[in-house]
Amino acid sequence: MAQEYQSEMRDSVIRALAEKVRTRNFGSYLRTIKLVKARAFTDQVVELEFPVTALIGTNGGGKSTILGAAAIAYKSIRPALFFPKSSLGDQSMSNWRIHYEMIEKSRSQSNLIPRSSRFRNSKWVRDDLIERDVIYFGIIRTVPAGERREFKKMASMTYEYTGSRLALSAKVQEEAARILGKDVSEFRRAQISESRDFYIGGDKDISYSEFHFGAGESSILRMVGAIEATPPNSLVLIEEIENGLHPVAVRKMVEYLIEVASRKSIQSIFTTHSEDALMPLPNEAIWSSIDGKVQQGKVSIEALRAITGRIDQRLAIFVEDEFAKDWVESAVRNALPARLDEIGVYAVQGDSRAYAIHLSHRANPAIRDKLKSVCILDGDSDKEESADRGIIKLPGDAPETEVFNYVRRKIDELSMRLAVAMHLSPDKEGMVKEIVQEVSMNNRDHHLLFSQVGAKAGLIPYAIVSSAFVSIWLDGNREQASAITEFIVRNLDAAGS
Repeated sequence: MAQEYQSEMRDSVIRALAEKVRTRNFGSYLRTIKLVKARAFTDQVVELEFPVTALIGTNGGGKSTILGAAAIAYKSIRPALFFPKSSLGDQSMSNWRIHYEMIEKSRSQSNLIPRSSRFRNSKWVRDDLIERDVIYFGIIRTVPAGERREFKKMASMTYEYTGSRLALSAKVQEEAARILGKDVSEFRRAQISESRDFYIGGDKDISYSEFHFGAGESSILRMVGAIEATPPNSLVLIEEIENGLHPVAVRKMVEYLIEVASRKSIQSIFTTHSEDALMPLPNEAIWSSIDGKVQQGKVSIEALRAITGRIDQRLAIFVEDEFAKDWVESAVRNALPARLDEIGVYAVQGDSRAYAIHLSHRANPAIRDKLKSVCILDGDSDKEESADRGIIKLPGDAPETEVFNYVRRKIDELSMRLAVAMHLSPDKEGMVKEIVQEVSMNNRDHHLLFSQVGAKAGLIPYAIVSSAFVSIWLDGNREQASAITEFIVRNLDAAGS
């Protein structure tokens, strides 16, 4: 049975880092980026409220534009690295302008420092630039060593290296081993030029060159080595942090960035297409970039694809959270099994976001003509319900409470069925009945109802417990369930007309 992911970073560390940003307790920190005009962005503001920030979005959505905007806030990065100007087709750059607010204790102990970057008269203008160490890790870091020009000479048997093979520092060994899940104490680095290292791997019995490393292995060693060597209060920028890495290593790498933010006050910003990279981060650390608009908070990569119409389904259903997603998907599976491939259900974290995304989706003909959308909100949402506009609500106030209370009221007759649905033996019905009653009396947060039942029943995963309750509710409330699925069918059929 798969275990749910649990970050090794304590909640207290996450809270302390967010508070450190709020109280401006960094020596140097990029606090706000306002894209007045840059590529597809106009008057979009990114608030960097946590020292590790993830930028997510579909290809071409604008992630790298935000990353580049952060980079050129400081003197050490040349704008041409991110925003090269060509005489062929780049005339629109003349109006580009980016504003910043920064913490810089050397300039002011308490106030944010305003700065700007402007593209004017065919060149970038950046006045009174602030010095800060900025490290940028581009996609090239994951290109195999055998395909990189700077290492070609190393592939010749006639090449003679006269330098030393240096051991990795104890801290680099420790952090790289944690991320990669392997011992790197016998790894060495050879400095082949002033700015280039070539790595040698192995153990006590055998060694091998970097030509035989995995791309992710090389990139982790380089990134961790550079980050450990950089001064406190530096800025780290990473393109597509997941490239070449196993999902577990991706999560470990993000946890490392959080740890180094706490230990060295280093700020990091990375782009990603991986939901694994988002798992260790709080909501405020995640920004999605969608066709020139930015939004703060967690949203799945699949939801982003639906928002931009880049999926093969015919109907996208936007809901508030994962429980509502499970509820609607279960209803669709029960009533419309033959049409599952035509429908996608996407949790977008909150009624305001679901509502706004749906209305924006319907207002954009380039998207709505390819993919129709509807919005199904929780019953306690203050947004107006309108079937004509594709907006309805789930029964009850909070859907978790509605489903849980239905089963609780009928627990005497449903306890055996619930036990079996929770993957327990039928003779556990008495225990299940007691657990449901106990949770009902002690619960203070309806979002935790099914987690609490699962914990008391023997660490049964949330997904299994919630699915058990939902399936029983759907079977006992067919009229209400049908109202939802009939609404879905009407919109699905309209999508094909």
